[in-house]
Amino acid sequence: MNRRLFVQAGATVAFAPYLIASHAQSAGPAGTKHHKIVIQVSDNDPAKWNLALNNAKNLQDDVGAANVDIEIVAYGPGIGMLKLESPTGARITEAMKGNVKVLACENTMRGQKLTKDDMLGGISYVPAGVTEIMKKQSEGWAYLRP
Repeated sequence: MNRRLFVQAGATVAFAPYLIASHAQSAGPAGTKHHKIVIQVSDNDPAKWNLALNNAKNLQDDVGAANVDIEIVAYGPGIGMLKLESPTGARITEAMKGNVKVLACENTMRGQKLTKDDMLGGISYVPAGVTEIMKKQSEGWAYLRP
């Protein structure tokens, strides 16, 4: 019986660095959990974009902006609100200044014959919006589609 306890204690000591590293990645100062969320916007609707931006801001206000990584991924018709003349452009720019990452799908841009010159400054690009969402989910990111 003592041998079993000894083996269990040894296993615990051997895995302790992994457990500590895992906790450090998901916890911030004073044990605050660090969150990650990817938000899908695939509608060319200012109200839908405003809802997504409100969700991002409310989340930052609730858990603390330093405690959450937020990506908004736009593809399909949703890419329209990332164009230079977008009615939500000012709010999107404001969100990016607040550390919300906004990503445009390059597949959609090619399909709509859009170039980076047609888009709001400061946004980022991914080859495929749906692939970006899938990758983030497989990495443990929460998913939201407002």
